[in-house]
Amino acid sequence: MPQYAILRFAKHKGNPARPLEAHHERQKEKYSSNPDIDTTKSKYNFHIVKPEGRYYHFIQNRIEQAGCRTRKDSTRFVDTLITASPEFFKGKSPKEIQAFFQRAADFLIQRVGRENIVSAVVHMDEHTPHMHLTFVPLTKDNRLCAKEILGNRASLSRWQDDFHAYMVEKYSDLERGESANKTGRKHIPTRLFKQAVSLSKQAKSIEAALDGINPLNAGKKKEEAIALLKKWFPQMESFSGQLKKYKVTITDLLEENKKLEARARAGESGKLKDRMERAKLESELHNIQRLVERIPPDVLTELQRQQHDRKER
Repeated sequence: MPQYAILRFAKHKGNPARPLEAHHERQKEKYSSNPDIDTTKSKYNFHIVKPEGRYYHFIQNRIEQAGCRTRKDSTRFVDTLITASPEFFKGKSPKEIQAFFQRAADFLIQRVGRENIVSAVVHMDEHTPHMHLTFVPLTKDNRLCAKEILGNRASLSRWQDDFHAYMVEKYSDLERGESANKTGRKHIPTRLFKQAVSLSKQAKSIEAALDGINPLNAGKKKEEAIALLKKWFPQMESFSGQLKKYKVTITDLLEENKKLEARARAGESGKLKDRMERAKLESELHNIQRLVERIPPDVLTELQRQQHDRKER
């Protein structure tokens, strides 16, 4: 089965550094939004570049040192995901895995400057080892300009070409993934599928509360459903907002899921487990879609009223 080197960028504006830091540096006890994290293995995570204090302070200091002016829509930092196909890591020792990520980090260090790297941490506590390398997008002449560093779609494709060429010098089995210019679609991050699973689990509890409403207990059960929806709706809105960023809907995610399942079937090593996981995910996405469609109008009206009242206060 082909093995791919993977490099992805996510630009961040404003100040979302704190939640990102908490995730990357494993500062939380539980990660309900990502069930793949096994905290008993977090002790095996390691840094290629250790953060010098808090992410936000480092980012702000680098921008101030460079004398850059920022706007509300300025990209202040970039989160880079570096990994490879799961098959690539099979049978590799911790030392060999560290060597792979060190080489990958060296590629980024040459491109963006060691002084601009906030952190480069390798996660060994999920299904596939991967590195999050976060950097401040400062040009060599000290301008804050992610657009110049990362460029447009064609430039990003060149980044992928260069990264593959650099990594394949040492790891000859790695292949270049299919370009987004050829596929015509923007990559849908795995985390969106994980969030879909989390939202679906909550949706099942809400549906159970809705199913339990009858003339004898309408008041109590309705309040229970509203309480659950109050927690669920903000997460759902955030999830939907991220889907818009990638110009997709839940329907598109379902289509993407079918493609992933087809790819798993096409590869001899996809086997039953992969197909079962994909089928389960499709079910989770349908659960979310179904709940949105079946919330009773009176429950939705009451929820919206309570949310409005809270904002007015």
